[in-house]
Amino acid sequence: MTAVFLALAIGLVLGTTALNGPVADSLSDQVNSLSKKNENLRDQVGHLEEELKKQEQFVEELAPTVLTGKLTGKRVLVVDISGAKAEQVDGVRRMLEIAGAKVTGRISITDEFTNPAKNPLLVDQVSKVLPKEITDPLTSSYGADSAAALLAAVLLDHNPVVPKEARSTVLAAFSTNRFLTVTGEITETAEAVVLVSGPPSTDREASKRNDAVVAVVEQFDKPAPIVVAAPNASGDGNVIGVLRGDPALSKSVSTVDNVSGAVGQLVTVMALVEQIAGHAGHYGIAGGASGLAPKSEKK
Repeated sequence: MTAVFLALAIGLVLGTTALNGPVADSLSDQVNSLSKKNENLRDQVGHLEEELKKQEQFVEELAPTVLTGKLTGKRVLVVDISGAKAEQVDGVRRMLEIAGAKVTGRISITDEFTNPAKNPLLVDQVSKVLPKEITDPLTSSYGADSAAALLAAVLLDHNPVVPKEARSTVLAAFSTNRFLTVTGEITETAEAVVLVSGPPSTDREASKRNDAVVAVVEQFDKPAPIVVAAPNASGDGNVIGVLRGDPALSKSVSTVDNVSGAVGQLVTVMALVEQIAGHAGHYGIAGGASGLAPKSEKK
């Protein structure tokens, strides 16, 4: 009996030893294969990243050829909202300056402005600092509307002219209440606007916040040509998607949905040139875009 068990034990050991070789070799081959695939994928990602950098560099170098002189002497206000990234706003400003535009200033509209809980304070603030030169103020219980209309009146060309002192008073009041921040000094009014937006809000008040962003666009659109640019058009309440889907605003406001890179920043300025000429267009890579860029200057 002991001999039988001994024979079985020896058989198991010998069998396991015999199997270890092929199984180990197979596993080793699979590991080596996966390792090579991962290395290839890393190489591909590295190549794509390098290619993207080269493309961005190419667009930067191409920009003067495409833009120089297109906006010479034009006064343009740069507005950012919804947490737009500074590098995107700076990129658009750089392209505007290449085109010869005079950037009259930059304002950042904060989350306090779009916060529905601050609506009463916003309405009250408008009534307190309304310049006497604005004889046809927008009277509304919706703070985003009335405040955006006031900002448009003091920051853009207005008849009658709003004095610099009155503009400074309005901006100081809004800044004190953290409704906006002003970068640098605004010394004169603008005749056109570029608004750079971040992603749509997603908190419990998202719908109302996103509506407030659209209200800002609508009020700035009334007195001046405007281009709205964002890094994409996805997400509920995304301002680009809303504008493109609005029968009226889609005909008066231009949009660009890929402002995160140099291509979109260049196209944003091309779209502004088109806007000032009296035409709206929608550009980028998302749904609702008519193309990557304006094809030619419309007559």
